[in-house]
Amino acid sequence: METTRQLKIARLIQKELAEFFRGNTELSGQGNMISVTQVRISPDLSQARVYISVFPSAKAEEIVKLLESQTKRIRYELGQKIAKQVRIIPELRFYVDDSLDYVDRISELLK
Repeated sequence: METTRQLKIARLIQKELAEFFRGNTELSGQGNMISVTQVRISPDLSQARVYISVFPSAKAEEIVKLLESQTKRIRYELGQKIAKQVRIIPELRFYVDDSLDYVDRISELLK
């Protein structure tokens, strides 16, 4: 069960990362669209699990590897935005959120 503080910080990080990906053509360029679907924060607020959805979904693993290689820079940029609202800028871990692909697959099977 997440605390209110965890939920607030998770929403803040989700909003700021979404803006970062929207404005950063290096990461989301070449016709790829990156959306931050969910952020989960550890109870000590030191780690954040960031779930992203990538369109087209065939490039999802490639985008996650690119994000993992750029984690320090992304964390620095995030720290510039939210430093006055949080004490610790959490470490970021990126995961693919394939729930939309799963929904599409189920709907295809039902047809």
